[in-house]
Amino acid sequence: MTGADPLLPLRDRLRALRTPAFGADPAGDRLARIHRSPNFSDGSFQNPVGARTRPQGASMAELAKTYFRKEERVRRVPGGTVPVHATTLADLAVPPADGLRLTWMGHSSVLAEIDGARVLFDPVWGERCSPFSFAGPKRLHPVPVPLRSLGGVDAVVISHDHYDHLDLPTIKALARTDTVFAVPLGVGAHLEHWGVPADRIHELDWHETARVAGLSLTATPARHFCGRGLRNQQHTLWASWAVVGPEHRIYHSGDTGYFQGFQDIGAQYGPFDATMIQIGAYSEHWPDIHMTPAEGVRAHLDLQGGQPRGVLLPIHWATFNLAPHSWAEPGEGSVAAADGAGVTLALPRPGEPFEPGSAALPTAYWWRAVAVDAPAAADVPDKARVPQGARVTQEAATTG
Repeated sequence: MTGADPLLPLRDRLRALRTPAFGADPAGDRLARIHRSPNFSDGSFQNPVGARTRPQGASMAELAKTYFRKEERVRRVPGGTVPVHATTLADLAVPPADGLRLTWMGHSSVLAEIDGARVLFDPVWGERCSPFSFAGPKRLHPVPVPLRSLGGVDAVVISHDHYDHLDLPTIKALARTDTVFAVPLGVGAHLEHWGVPADRIHELDWHETARVAGLSLTATPARHFCGRGLRNQQHTLWASWAVVGPEHRIYHSGDTGYFQGFQDIGAQYGPFDATMIQIGAYSEHWPDIHMTPAEGVRAHLDLQGGQPRGVLLPIHWATFNLAPHSWAEPGEGSVAAADGAGVTLALPRPGEPFEPGSAALPTAYWWRAVAVDAPAAADVPDKARVPQGARVTQEAATTG
């Protein structure tokens, strides 16, 4: 007889499907530390502000109807080849003039060169963000450079354990180097399961700091959730990150919904020379856990003390099809919202390094050449725009 035994219990069938990509559940001293966290209660980590993590009922049915409609599927992917920067490695061979340079590799993966150190945020070099090689969202453009050619990295920073931020083949490759990892509480269990030595893992609760290569890497709050296995125990934390060097400060949002805590993060660790802010994969069906472009600009302003200073790099878009919105919409919405707020935006192609302190920032609307339905920025609704210098209240952010 071939195939699965129809009498095999469902739990055993699911167990048979388990792959190393699911990672490992925290246990022992790690689990005890999680249970002591002030951010853990009622059996799971808690958000700083309540959040719905999944669509339910009618919302789920409406989402499915939209997501699988043919005309909607066409809009969610580029209509041509995404332009990837061709000379990334040659550009990176020259040190940044003022000590800070960012290279967006696609989605939320960013190489930050800051005050003589190299930090790699949420590196995903895999072909799919999925536990399986044959299914799941597939990359819409190639990685700009092979991981093995990138050179030494002082620290790898992970925001949370979802597949589009924590990628098994990428971590296994980095485990063979001497880099250290800074991760939220519980995520270290996955890394050790995949071969990263425990003494190279800094596992942090919110507002805890690891010091690496002259930098302070601080896990800061975010409004999201976790999980990658068959059982989602909510025993791994999610975080944004503030990285502070002798001369520069940068911020990576990870995945998060808008919340008023951005103001507190900015007051404690900012203002920042650059923020890397999630502005894609949002939906009205999960409004609390991902930000729209307008909310991303609001978060940037909050982090900067309400002033339109520093440079905003939009991340978490263009690389994977993860939401009902069109492929180009996050780029267009970011342009409209930033223009309305007087915020300086960097718009690099994947793999295009730039220095936030330079007068020559990448600002071309490169996605329009391959987008199926990219509107002019002026056509984005006014509600996507933020008044210059605005500090947005929690109520305005959740209803605007």
